[in-house]
Amino acid sequence: MTDPATVQALLLAWYDRHHRIMPWRVSPADRAAGAQADPYRVWLSEVMLQQTTVAAVRDYFHRFTARWPDVAALAAAEDAEVMAEWAGLGYYARARNLLKCARAVATDHGGRFPDTREGLLSLPGVGPYTAAAVASIAFDRAETVVDGNVERVMARLFQVEEPLPGAKPVLVAHAARLTPAERPGDYAQAVMDLGATICTPRNPACAICPLSTECTARAAGVQAELPRKTQKPAKPQREGVLWIALRPDGAVLLEERPQSGLLGGMAGFPTSGWDGSTAPAPLKADWQRVGEVRHTFTHFHLVLEILTAVTEAQPERGTFLPRAAFRPAALPTVMRKGWDLVPRDITGG
Repeated sequence: MTDPATVQALLLAWYDRHHRIMPWRVSPADRAAGAQADPYRVWLSEVMLQQTTVAAVRDYFHRFTARWPDVAALAAAEDAEVMAEWAGLGYYARARNLLKCARAVATDHGGRFPDTREGLLSLPGVGPYTAAAVASIAFDRAETVVDGNVERVMARLFQVEEPLPGAKPVLVAHAARLTPAERPGDYAQAVMDLGATICTPRNPACAICPLSTECTARAAGVQAELPRKTQKPAKPQREGVLWIALRPDGAVLLEERPQSGLLGGMAGFPTSGWDGSTAPAPLKADWQRVGEVRHTFTHFHLVLEILTAVTEAQPERGTFLPRAAFRPAALPTVMRKGWDLVPRDITGG
């Protein structure tokens, strides 16, 4: 039976020497000297990191914290500005919930995040994982933090053969048994770092793993096969149309999408056919096909036909935005792909 105290000691000693440097993280040495993590930065990083890699998040995190350095600043931000800065990170409901949460903290909690898992769960958009992570990392609460990295470490350490997602309760139970009362925040980050850098999905570096002597799967020679996963059904494909209209002066036709649903609250080009909408073209014009784009969402693949026109017609939906105010980088990724297909002699780019 794996001894929790042994695992904790081995992992924390490894983390003290080999922890990753993160812009939102307090190092083990600084924490030992009394430094505390900023709950705002921890919360922001955890929301950004959902379904996204650390490498992809770093630049977004730096831009966000430079522009909105604390929760009060973010709470006061314009929705459109935050959504534009979020563009490219995907899962746009996270950005909407980010604002709701920041405003709840600023309005209902005096600008201070609750310091318990239960209190954090009361905030808009904060689920069990984020509440546990912020409580542990920011407030050093002994909460069980389980992401994909932790699941993989637990599956191998205890040789859990049951495939995911069915194995989740077993993996959480193992993780809970190992969570220490001392240094729980460092421990939570240590397990995640181990999964991200050594106990990786493919070719785990067992020879340099601090838990190699404790790992049941390694002893059985099956570590690379775990965790097992139930095969997912093939994603369906949806199709639709995306219209890119420009005026002769360069203004670009955009519309704000509904707050709920895919790409909710984002400004983008008018579309139809793929998201439940059957709306016609936003204005009458001599539309020209310039190609198609393919994009994958969580639950389906998307193919959009891209039509473009230069026109002075008045739109039936959407608004022409002056070219000087138009930022392609603020578009959702799928729409930025469409913009990239429009000939440069039309876009002026």
